[in-house]
Amino acid sequence: MSEMDAILSVRDVAKLYGGRGGCKEVSFDLWPGEVLGIVGESGSGKTTLLDCLSGRRTPDAGRIMYRGRDGEMLDVHALSEPRRRLLMRTDWGIVHQNPRDGLRMGVSAGANIGERLMAVGARHYGQIRGSANDWLERVEIDENRIDDRPMTFSGGMQQRLQIARNLVNGPRLVFMDEPTGGLDVSVQARLLDLLRRLVREMHLACIIVTHDLGVARLLAHRLMVMKDGRVIEEGLTDQVLDDPHHPYTQLLVSSVLPA
Repeated sequence: MSEMDAILSVRDVAKLYGGRGGCKEVSFDLWPGEVLGIVGESGSGKTTLLDCLSGRRTPDAGRIMYRGRDGEMLDVHALSEPRRRLLMRTDWGIVHQNPRDGLRMGVSAGANIGERLMAVGARHYGQIRGSANDWLERVEIDENRIDDRPMTFSGGMQQRLQIARNLVNGPRLVFMDEPTGGLDVSVQARLLDLLRRLVREMHLACIIVTHDLGVARLLAHRLMVMKDGRVIEEGLTDQVLDDPHHPYTQLLVSSVLPA
């Protein structure tokens, strides 16, 4: 694909903290239906980069251009705050590592999903509840739990509910920050299977930050490795993990470095 087809075009993005940390001069393109994994040890700058890409932090330099549904390229950080928030409710989804950061714990599971629909104009109670039921089924939560509050759910169920809340509006681009972090191995495997299926079925473009190279291998088509705020290696996931070129990537793959 050419750059003209990219859903997200990132050029020389930098975000520094007191001259250190953050991310520096990051550039890449993301295409529809592609999953990009960003990996690196703690402090490598991957979460700062994700926050800039998703509009939650303003970069110090560089441009982040998003292709809207009408084909227009939008400068994410030049948009007005109301328009950027509209993008977050419609075209984008953001899945947090801690599902409590992405859910309203004081309202029911159905209301968590329904709120996203109401934010874009849905008003018919029966249709909203029906959509919530459908999405609970899609993320493998018993529809009888629709009126239960997320605080009564397990961690894995909360994460699946957060995914349903983010995907109910049919977004085109989803940002995920350590989506399997803090879950035990069996719950992780179930969640990864679910994510792979939904990404494929919905043809989602997705950016996933993770320290878990197993998660990256299962979900990501392409991989960027970050160290000290910079991208030091990138390529197709299997190529990067099976034949790493940069010494840091070699250490990361061999699990010498801490996650």
